[in-house]
Amino acid sequence: MSVQESLYLNRKVGRYELIRIFILDDHSVVREGLKRIIEESPDLKVMAEAADGAEALRVLSKTEVDLVITDLSVPGISGVELISRMKALRQKTPILVLTIHPEDQFGLRILKAGASGYLTKESAPRMLLRAIQKILAGGKFISETLAEQIALQLDNVDKLPHEKLSDREFSVLCMFGMGKTVSEVASELGLSVKTVSTYKARIMQKMQIKTTAQLIRYTIMNNLV
Repeated sequence: MSVQESLYLNRKVGRYELIRIFILDDHSVVREGLKRIIEESPDLKVMAEAADGAEALRVLSKTEVDLVITDLSVPGISGVELISRMKALRQKTPILVLTIHPEDQFGLRILKAGASGYLTKESAPRMLLRAIQKILAGGKFISETLAEQIALQLDNVDKLPHEKLSDREFSVLCMFGMGKTVSEVASELGLSVKTVSTYKARIMQKMQIKTTAQLIRYTIMNNLV
């Protein structure tokens, strides 16, 4: 009996026990494609979907699922902030990130925020299914490339400016990089305008950036948005 077949005894369908999956992606075509790939396995079922961060958190607050598959760049709450909030809601539910963002920019930080795996959307469908199986078995899934990058980062004392930021500072940096205003960032993160302004000033100080334009340029050049 496989790991999947031994789980969730109360949800048997035939000889299989459905494993409930939640998908977050702002493109309906992508969600439909993922659903078709996932449901090729008879014990996997997409039980819920969402197109933005706020909707995803609402769904997770009232829906029991066994695995979350999420993009990083979605409208509203996104990135590291989104992963952290999902884990706060569903501490025991594993999260697999499936995104266009390169592993070297987000991989390690996302894993530290609580994700159980990281894949780019260039990965083959069989890689996605392999990641799902490994995570449901209690493991972590990262590519060989990301594993090598993590090892290099452990040995490398010199960090890029954005790697010195806290997770919250990093989230704020990315949101400003997307062109959002202080008020928009405050609204999406549930913070006061004054608090966000303080974060912004701290970020610019740590990164030795003097203007918002330089900040936006930095995020674009480093593939953070």
